[in-house]
Amino acid sequence: MDHEDAARYAETTGELLVRLREQADDADAWSRWEIGDEGDFRANRHLLELLHAEHPDDVVFSEESADDRRRLDADRVWIIDPLDGTREFTEPGRVDWAVHVALWERGCGITAGAVALPALAIVASTANPPTVPPRVDRPPRIVVSRTRPPMSAHWVARALDGELVPMGSAGAKTMAVVLGDADAYVHSGGQYEWDSAAPTVVAATGGFHVSRLDGSPLEYNRADPYVPDLLVCRPELADAVLAAVR
Repeated sequence: MDHEDAARYAETTGELLVRLREQADDADAWSRWEIGDEGDFRANRHLLELLHAEHPDDVVFSEESADDRRRLDADRVWIIDPLDGTREFTEPGRVDWAVHVALWERGCGITAGAVALPALAIVASTANPPTVPPRVDRPPRIVVSRTRPPMSAHWVARALDGELVPMGSAGAKTMAVVLGDADAYVHSGGQYEWDSAAPTVVAATGGFHVSRLDGSPLEYNRADPYVPDLLVCRPELADAVLAAVR
């Protein structure tokens, strides 16, 4: 049920955001920043209402709310990013923004999750895990931050004779790998748990490689939610990518 709940929460939040974006497109009074702030607020409120109503004993850890430190002693914690890629959400025509919903359980780590790409009407989740698509005959594509492409990604592109593809939203970049539009997502320079918890559990459940850039596993619901770096890639590329960044 947790898998289905995560997918439903991500999907309905995405639908809310699509409607808000359509309303904003029709209203001259909305500024880019007002659209982004309203999107963050409404999406967070929607998810909190659902989670508090349907999982009242669980703790929620959201980018858009104060850090509830009860999570450190809780058995179940929902880690959410109500609108990942707020900048892209405010830019007309962009589709690289997402909704993240993940569940962490004590002793198990992240056990369920979903990522919605609302502008594309796509929801990828552990309820119906994606599988690694066939390899495409083209140079490897490495998705990176639009604004802060890391040097490590340049090393990977050189080692694999690949190309860098700038993209917004950590969820959108991870889903580009999962859906076969890219082959690896390389990030360094820091994120937070809500940026990667849902995308990485969806990718890992589907058979993709997920780790830190040193090859160690990702850990969640820590006292310090900072995540220094991240790799998501096709499994057959993992050794080459990790060798390139070490």
